[in-house]
Amino acid sequence: MKYAAQAQTALDRLDMSLAKLRTIVKNGKTAEAIQFMERGELKDRYEELQNIISISQVGTLGARGTNQTGRI
Repeated sequence: MKYAAQAQTALDRLDMSLAKLRTIVKNGKTAEAIQFMERGELKDRYEELQNIISISQVGTLGARGTNQTGRI
């Protein structure tokens, strides 16, 4: 459940950043929009979500190098 909450929080933050980007573009501030995407908040939010997804895909093996069996 913790993964789902972290992923949802990251998606919400990404959504807020996209809304900010929309406002910047709507105001005709192209250079600022590019900065926002390439070096700013939007890039950070995307990387945050990407890290959460990557971490969730690592570590699926048990202590002996076999897949976890769940309930026995």
